[in-house]
Formats: sequence, C-alpha cells, structure tokens
Amino acid sequence: MNSTHTTLFYNLMQFVCGAGVRFHDLRITATFVWAIFGLIVSEQIHLNLWALFRSGSTQIASKERQFSRWLHNERIRPMLVYRKLVRSMLQEWSGKTIYLTLDTSQLWGRFTIICLSLIYRGRALPVGWVVIASGSATVAIARYQRMLAQVAKQIPATSKVVLLADRGFMDIKLMRLARQLGWYFRIRVKLSVYIHRATKGKQKVKALMPAPGGARFFRHVWITEQRYGPLHMALAYVQTKNGYEKWAIISDEEVGLQTFDEYGLRFDIEAGFLDFKSAGFQLESSQLEDSQSLSRLLLILSTATLYLVSTGTAVVETDRRRHVDPHWFRGLSYLQIGWRWVKRALAWGEKLFSTLWLSSESDPEPAIASWRKCLEPDLTLSRIEWYDFVRVQ
Repeated sequence: MNSTHTTLFYNLMQFVCGAGVRFHDLRITATFVWAIFGLIVSEQIHLNLWALFRSGSTQIASKERQFSRWLHNERIRPMLVYRKLVRSMLQEWSGKTIYLTLDTSQLWGRFTIICLSLIYRGRALPVGWVVIASGSATVAIARYQRMLAQVAKQIPATSKVVLLADRGFMDIKLMRLARQLGWYFRIRVKLSVYIHRATKGKQKVKALMPAPGGARFFRHVWITEQRYGPLHMALAYVQTKNGYEKWAIISDEEVGLQTFDEYGLRFDIEAGFLDFKSAGFQLESSQLEDSQSLSRLLLILSTATLYLVSTGTAVVETDRRRHVDPHWFRGLSYLQIGWRWVKRALAWGEKLFSTLWLSSESDPEPAIASWRKCLEPDLTLSRIEWYDFVRVQ
C-alpha cells in the first residue's frame, strides 16, 4: 500500500475513533475502516474490490471473507455504533433548530429502508435507520419507534427538533411519540382524511383545498375519527415544475407560508437516497440477502457519507472548492466535493481532514447546477401571491 493510501486509512481511523466509535474488538474496527476506505476508493459496493485495497500479504479471497464476516457478524449493532457519530455531528446544532426527515426507500422489491436523516445544505445525513424484509413503503410505527427514541437521546437538550414526514407516516401514534420526545412535526396528510372544526363539523381535507395557486390555513383542528388534536393545518394548490400539486400539512405549531418551506426540506432526503444508490455508492449492487447485513452495510455507507460531506464542508469553508469544482458558483453537492477532494489528496498528497466539520449555519453558497437552471422561474411555495391566502380561524 502506498503512502497516500496509508494516510487515508489512518485519517479515516482518526475520524471514526475521534468521535468515540468503538467495537468489541480492534480487528473489527480495522475491518470497518478498511470497508469505508474500499467504498470511497472503488466507488462501489463490491467486497472483492474492497479487498484489493486492504493492506497485508493475505490472499485476496481471505480479505474478501473478512469483509463478509463483518457484514454478517451478529455482535455488531449498527445503531449502537453509529450513535457516537450522531452525537458528535449534532453538537453543532446545540441551541438551534434541527430538521429531521423520515422516509423510506425500497431495495429489489424485497426490503424497505426506514431512514431518519438530518437536513443539511441540500442533502440529508442519516442519523438512524431500520431495514425490514418488506416491499411496502407503508410501515407500522412499531418497526421504527425504538430507532427514533435512540436518536432522541443523542440530540442536545437545548435544540428544537422539527420532524418532517410524508403521507405514508400519517399516524397519530407517530404524532404522540414526537410530542413525548419533545419534537415538533410537519406531516403531510392524505386528502381523504377527515378533519373536525369547532364550528363546521367533520369534512374531508380535499373539500377545503384552495383554487390553483392559492393557500389556506386552519387553526385548531382535530383529525381522523379519533379526533386527535388540536392541531393546525396548511393547504396549498401550488404550481411545480411537473404541474399543479395539492399539499395538506398538519403541524403542532402555528402555520403559515413558512410551513410549506419547512416541509419542502423533506425532499432533500431523495438526493440522499440517490447518493446511496445510482448517483453514488451503488447500494443496489450489494446483493445482500438479509436485513441485518444490509443494516450493517448502511453503517458503512452512512459513515462514509458523513466523512465525505464533512470533508466537502471543510473544503468550502477553507476556500479550496475551486480546486475540485469547475463551476463559478458551487455546482456540486458537499458529498461530491468531499469525494473529489479525497481523490485529489490521494493523487497529489493534499491535506485530508480527519475531524468532523459540519456547520449549522445557512449554506453560504447554495448549489447551482447550471446558468440555465439558475434562470428558470422560481416555483417554490413561498412565491404564492399574498392575495391568494385565506386564513380560517
């Protein structure tokens, strides 16, 4: 192994151990770091390719088996390992607002990943996940409530947490759990859901939708036949790039235009799933056959993601972005900037960043893919004209 590869390995080891990550055996820790190394350098999930980069004189088949045994080691509990990294990354948000988004992604129609992620500068950084053997995007809260509680323990006590979720998570039990954890929520509901108002009785949400381009806000409503509430609801019939779309958001705080902007942050997790899949690590090529091994693989992917995004943040903050990003304005995600910086460092001996480097501040340079995209009209919800609002008490 050449000296630059040695530097990257020890850099990754410092990054992992510096956050307090520990396994029951030092050899397990080394294999974990070599897996992250192999993933970053080979740019795909392939144990044989990972083994090419692992040091030592052992035959490559033996190295490949070491990675396989790690993925199938029942003593490795991914969330117990990853919680140290979660605690370290969220310390930057002490006293500030944290937006967490909850969503699912399917693999091969046989597995469902339930992922809780931190919204961060156009991406979503995983803070917790559960993998279940199911092809359905709708999952019962019993499958993931423990994961939410584990993540809650890592969040600074002074932070405000806002949970964002799509219609598949429209569950009163989830709302109750969020309140128990001290979290707020913005959850999209189906148009067929019944709401109750003190003066109007029971109505379906779809009967209250505004005209195209408009928005309506309701205070003190109760939802479903269980009459859970009081809550607040924001409705919008908004133009997007794909046409008009109806949004109905339930919140436990006062609603307004900012409610749509907050909920819109949820879509950043879709880019995060793409980083895991076709646009990054090629998760769908892993060919693992059980949910627990997939969960351990996600521990490797999530740690690699955190390392690359942290590196990308450091590159931008230290004014080195133009060394790896050809765009005049930032045109790449922080993950891609970090990934390119690692490649540059391996090729030319540049500095690698071994400490966690995230920022709770607003993105100083939001990504612009091209001038054409920059000049397209802004169709976000915040551009609905004021005279289209209807606020219903």
